[in-house]
Amino acid sequence: MQAAVVGAGISGITTAYNLAKAGYDVTIFDQRRYPAMATSYANGGQLSASNAEVWNSWRSLVKAIKWLAKADAPLKINLTPDIEKYSWLYKFIKAIPNGNDCTYDTCVMALKAHKLYKQIAFEEDIRFDKVEKGILHIYTNKQEFDNARRVNEIYARAGLKRWEVSAEECLKIEPALVPPPELLGGMFNSTDYTGDIHKFCIQLTKVLQEKYKVKYEQRNIRHIKQINDLRGPVVVCAGIGSRKLAKSVNDVLDIYPVKGYSITINNPEIAPWTSMLDDEAKIVTSRLGKDRLRVAGTAEFNGYNTDIIQNRIKPLIDWSERIFPGINTENITPWAGLRPMTPNMMPIVKQSKNNKRVYYNTGHGHLGWTLSAFTAQSIVQKIVET
Repeated sequence: MQAAVVGAGISGITTAYNLAKAGYDVTIFDQRRYPAMATSYANGGQLSASNAEVWNSWRSLVKAIKWLAKADAPLKINLTPDIEKYSWLYKFIKAIPNGNDCTYDTCVMALKAHKLYKQIAFEEDIRFDKVEKGILHIYTNKQEFDNARRVNEIYARAGLKRWEVSAEECLKIEPALVPPPELLGGMFNSTDYTGDIHKFCIQLTKVLQEKYKVKYEQRNIRHIKQINDLRGPVVVCAGIGSRKLAKSVNDVLDIYPVKGYSITINNPEIAPWTSMLDDEAKIVTSRLGKDRLRVAGTAEFNGYNTDIIQNRIKPLIDWSERIFPGINTENITPWAGLRPMTPNMMPIVKQSKNNKRVYYNTGHGHLGWTLSAFTAQSIVQKIVET
């Protein structure tokens, strides 16, 4: 049995792995020479069920409007007329009533994915700078803190244990933290963890090629004619490119590219080991081994470009130096990537309506690293059962 996977990011590589384990002769197609060179290259690093809250809320919408005139705001929207962008935003607003249900479902998927990643890493001896010290969310805004208490109830129903900690307890959890005077406290869970998504994809690809005889072909699959040339089921895991490819199959995927930025601080000297998320600044940190700290954040609605803009990078550097005053920021690598985001923030895991050979595992947004192990298993189950 043959199968094809279009896209070699985290969703594509984990899909190929599940297909190979199910007995398929798999070929991965990607326009780049190496896997994980786009959105799966330098993300925030967190495998975070505790960041499962979807953005669909009136609270988020009000903040977005306030941030419109602020160049270094966590969220930036280019107001230039664009049907694709404004259609997506309209559907985002329509999805607000379902926000709590989507948060619950996302948390459930994330917890299952956590276990699957550990299973893959153990079985295939994958080393990806994994650090298991939980994730600490810190709060300097009472409304944000109150909302976190509400979301904790949803997380608890989904099976995630996250608890409130005082400002003093935040310092005990992460001694490198020098909190701002307005720190109110935090939320902490010990089961979330971090790791280098790029290393994971590269090493798992080598396992796929050497152990499971999976082929990797540098080829840009762009339309239905090319899909028809492939044999067996075809799983589209092409990130922001999935929308255009689906259109050639007469399927509509509501995916929009939401740009995110990160910096990798090399040899930071003084830096946290516990992963953190500042809910007011919307900035996350992940320790990647002894010598690197990943700091990521911001969301930008600005079309299909990956330009690295300094006034979007500077807030990440400033925040790092403010929260960890002893950190060495002399050697920094900036990066920007386009997250394939759906209006309700849920991944698209389904069979095509118009071509039964085509399946989709895409649209994970900012939680591709967190969710892909589970969605990959889910789509392959659908294929096997069809």
